[in-house]
Amino acid sequence: MSAAELWTSLKQLCMPVARAGLATTVLCLTTTLQSAAGAEGKSSEEGLVSVTTPQGVTILAELADTTEKRARGLMFRESLAKDRGMLFTFLEPQPWAFWMKNTRIALDIIWMDRDKKIVHVERNVPGCSRTDDGCPQYQPNDDALYALELAAGMADTLKLQRGAKLRFQTPRPLSDQRTRTSP
Repeated sequence: MSAAELWTSLKQLCMPVARAGLATTVLCLTTTLQSAAGAEGKSSEEGLVSVTTPQGVTILAELADTTEKRARGLMFRESLAKDRGMLFTFLEPQPWAFWMKNTRIALDIIWMDRDKKIVHVERNVPGCSRTDDGCPQYQPNDDALYALELAAGMADTLKLQRGAKLRFQTPRPLSDQRTRTSP
């Protein structure tokens, strides 16, 4: 990622949260810089969740467990290794919709219920570079508590289909409330 692209990403992602306070802005900047570094170099395995398929294959997934992380997702990434992904966790089951705005790579999206059983797979979802909010949305017909994004084609490679069960441990759920600052 070039310096100009990094600066544009920082402005798009962090400036709207600046009103939330210094701590939130610093967290956003740090996370964005770490994401940019991870996109270009070998990312650390620390903080990744091991997701195991029924065939015993392990995917190392970044955890998207806050509103900000879920909103950012895999935006602006140039690639995603075949053994990596992003695991989204939600506070309550529902048919969570995803879109691919600012996402440069095609992905497979796998939704799971509270038992980590796959309820829907959306294969080879293309990235969307539209500048408006007109990117298509993708969602399951059933409620989901988790979603896993993988590089396009990996759902077929790993034989992930409706009814299969994945194994992973997530940290204790975080509160999704933003830190409030004093007036």
